[in-house]
Amino acid sequence: MLQLLILHLVVAVVAPACMRLWGRRFFLVLALVPASAAAWAAAHGSAVLRGDHPVVDVSWVPALDLHLTFRLDTLSWLMVLLVGGVGALVLVYCAAYFSATAQGLGRFAGVFVAFAGSMLGLVTTDNTLLLYVFWELTTITSFLLIGHYHDRQSSRRAAVQALVLTTFGGLAMLAGFIALGEVEGGSYSLSELVASPPGGAIVEVAVALVLLGAVTKSALLPFHFWLPSAMAAPTPVSAYLHAAAMVKAGVYLVARLAPGFADVPLWRWAVLLLGGGTLLLGGYRSLRQHDLKLLLAFGTVSQLGFIILLVGFGTRAAALAGLGLLAAHAMFKASLFLVVGTIDWSVGTRDLRELTGLARRMPLTAASAALATASMVGLPVTLGYVAKEAALESMLHTPGGLGAAALVLIVLGSILTFAYGMRFMWGAFASKPGVELSSAQRTSRLIVTPAAVLAVAGVVVGFLPGGVERVLAPHADGYPGEPGHLTLWGGFGPALYLTLLVVAVGVVLFLWRAPVERLQGALWEFDGAAGVYRRIIRGTERFAADVTAVTQRGSLPAYLSIILTVTVVLAGGAAIAFGILPTDVRLWDNGVQAAVVAFVALAALLAARARRRLKAVLLLGVSGYGIALLYEIHGAPDLALTQVLVETITLVVFILVLRRLPAYFSNRPLAASRWWRAALGAIVGLTAAGLTMVAAGSRIHVPVSVDFAKEAYEYGYGRNVVNVTLVDIRAWDTMGEISVLLAAATGVASLIFLRARAIKIDRATKLSDPRQARVWETPVPDRNVSLYRRMTERGEEAGPAGRGRQWLSAIPTLAPQRRSVIFEVGTRLVFHTMVIFSLYLLFAGHNQPGGGFAGGLVAGIALTVRYLAGGRYELGEALPVQAGWILGSGLFLSAGAGAIPLLFGGDVLQSALIEADLGPMGELKLVTTIFFDVGVYLVVVGLVLDILRTLGAEVDRQGEREGDVAPDVPFDSPEVTSDDAAPEAAPAGWVGNPRPTDGEPR
Repeated sequence: MLQLLILHLVVAVVAPACMRLWGRRFFLVLALVPASAAAWAAAHGSAVLRGDHPVVDVSWVPALDLHLTFRLDTLSWLMVLLVGGVGALVLVYCAAYFSATAQGLGRFAGVFVAFAGSMLGLVTTDNTLLLYVFWELTTITSFLLIGHYHDRQSSRRAAVQALVLTTFGGLAMLAGFIALGEVEGGSYSLSELVASPPGGAIVEVAVALVLLGAVTKSALLPFHFWLPSAMAAPTPVSAYLHAAAMVKAGVYLVARLAPGFADVPLWRWAVLLLGGGTLLLGGYRSLRQHDLKLLLAFGTVSQLGFIILLVGFGTRAAALAGLGLLAAHAMFKASLFLVVGTIDWSVGTRDLRELTGLARRMPLTAASAALATASMVGLPVTLGYVAKEAALESMLHTPGGLGAAALVLIVLGSILTFAYGMRFMWGAFASKPGVELSSAQRTSRLIVTPAAVLAVAGVVVGFLPGGVERVLAPHADGYPGEPGHLTLWGGFGPALYLTLLVVAVGVVLFLWRAPVERLQGALWEFDGAAGVYRRIIRGTERFAADVTAVTQRGSLPAYLSIILTVTVVLAGGAAIAFGILPTDVRLWDNGVQAAVVAFVALAALLAARARRRLKAVLLLGVSGYGIALLYEIHGAPDLALTQVLVETITLVVFILVLRRLPAYFSNRPLAASRWWRAALGAIVGLTAAGLTMVAAGSRIHVPVSVDFAKEAYEYGYGRNVVNVTLVDIRAWDTMGEISVLLAAATGVASLIFLRARAIKIDRATKLSDPRQARVWETPVPDRNVSLYRRMTERGEEAGPAGRGRQWLSAIPTLAPQRRSVIFEVGTRLVFHTMVIFSLYLLFAGHNQPGGGFAGGLVAGIALTVRYLAGGRYELGEALPVQAGWILGSGLFLSAGAGAIPLLFGGDVLQSALIEADLGPMGELKLVTTIFFDVGVYLVVVGLVLDILRTLGAEVDRQGEREGDVAPDVPFDSPEVTSDDAAPEAAPAGWVGNPRPTDGEPR
């Protein structure tokens, strides 16, 4: 099971790249992924029927008793077959449905496979918390699939609506699972909860919360409206998510828990009212739809209510019928959605008022639709008929008012289903007088095959009711009550007569479709639940805007003052009120510490008083370096090294930003305000110091630091406690931190880049082709390129000829006034040494000061030096790789290194020691956490590169385009011919390109 989930994850990651290489036909290859899950389930079918359920249990967090537990029983086996089989056919359909020039196919393919993997995990896990994780993964991936056409407002609105509602239900479900896990006798195992359900008043509340999650996911009242809105998604999404997979998650959850919790009073009434009400409402709304896809969408809402009514009713006979209908619905509804997609793909419309005569022109599609519709409305020899007959029989044999009420709801819902089923067939394929004949514009055997396979499967399986019952009975046996049966012919009796009644009244409703539509149109229209949702969203937005207008005044000092004041009052006040202040305080160990602290405090005070931005930044850097010195005095070289490197990078970032800001702060603070801020800063500092001493003085147990070094070596195989903690002991924290770094880099880039972020990198060696300048939208005119080519061919630098050698690759691109020969020579001497030193820190960090974080910072500083010395083209020469690839590779490597131990029965992020005797080369001692640390190294390097490309190179480019700064590539040189002469409009004071005027290319 775990291997299948990993397969889906890996394929989802590589699918976008493969789709770009091989086009839409790669969907046929992707179909093998969900098909492998279905094949795996089929191979274990005999074992599942014997009760020999395959189980995988991987310890995740042993201290919290969290396990990755997967179990394949009858219900999971059925769901895996549906999720995998239908998913494979839909992907085959995609290969013909999407055009070769369609946008976003790579993203669509990757998200589709990720959704299939999430559903696979959801229906096989036996852990409630892990079920919630997969549940939310399906929510996120379905959001992306529904919003595939992100340039359309309807798609975006539908995706957000589905995300909000299903996430709300998922959080409620999580609360219910936690309550069921923590209550006395509870458990986080689904099988244990069902086998031995806990009792108590809290259980009813927990069950209600879990049902709320199922109701939102399966689009039952009052959350039904999100599913028809989601029809804005591509048809393959509707066929898979809204017929066979996503909406079935709620059905699966109800079917999974019903054997243990159906006796809870709230459960049965909720299932009856919500399921039965949804059954009627969906059928009623289907009768007035003119869009075939919307007609099927409301029909899906109706059928979902029907299925949940059966599987959640609490009797064996109803559950058996519900499981049969679950399988039938996946086949006939997915087939019908694919049929509608084929019609739209071929004719260009889904409006039944504009379709006529398609039965003759699209006979195979019409035949597929006829078989699928027959199963949907419950005509004989189909699986839908077998399940519906079993449902009627189960309610006829259920004593009491609940059985009678459910029977009435099922009969009424079946009548509506028959009527809208006939409306669908008539609207899609019948010949209509007065309607212009629709002609099929495109045909494809590939696009009609998946729908035909699903439709035929619904009939073939319907001929085998005994086999279906034998397969589904093990799960149904967990319910109490009469056994019930699936059969094609149950003899003459009430169930048969009710079926005839359904057919007769359904035909009448169809024949009277025009009066029925007029009656529905004349009835009072009301917004219902959808209107309530819209009003809640609008009200929330208005409330958020009002709160923001009051609290967000645009003053950063005001925000910080409020936050810090609250911290001082609450935390400091609590320490004083409870009298837990330390009594014995040692201010310093020696005078050097006091001197450094005084120096740091003075620098901070001067920074607060500074009027120039650059002065303030430099003084802040002095404070940071002083803190590093304190670390070193206290014997923490690793922390000191990291602090120095971070301060250096931070200074560079500040200085890069300051280039686009005024030299002085806008207003000199008033004296009162300045002293208030200084006083608040001092109070906050004293409070922080006091709380630190309180925390240290409150210790009642032996500090972990006593044995930390020993345990770090025994369990992490390293003597550098800091690095072992980062990559082994607290590796989960590090994973979160590098994820935050990646998100921060993405955020910075999104704020700075005015063009596509993945545009080609500015490289000096590419300037030999004049066309490159136009592709990059650089401000380099052709004469600059010509000059650069001549100069580089002669091995000269920009400026007067014969003045020394070229120390850096991109020096000819710099304007003369931007050059520093000393800096260029120094960069040439130290760059490679710094890179090698960064690698030394990376590989030596497990036992010596260093590590991936420190090594990455050193490499980032090396890139920074290269950029400062040679400009943005030199940065491109130093590392001609997109920063996003480095960031993603680092995160992927760290995550992959953490997941690999699972394949060998270990824990997530568990490390291992590899020792080998290499003979004359000595002994090899390798800790597997080095791969995790390499990922950290790459993330840090990618972050620095991204900052240099955004706050450095991109800001340079924008400044050049605006004419505010000198361009990198010069052209005012004694070697320039008359044809290359600089325009007279060049700004005074610098040599370079003029500010473009209106009408000139930028």
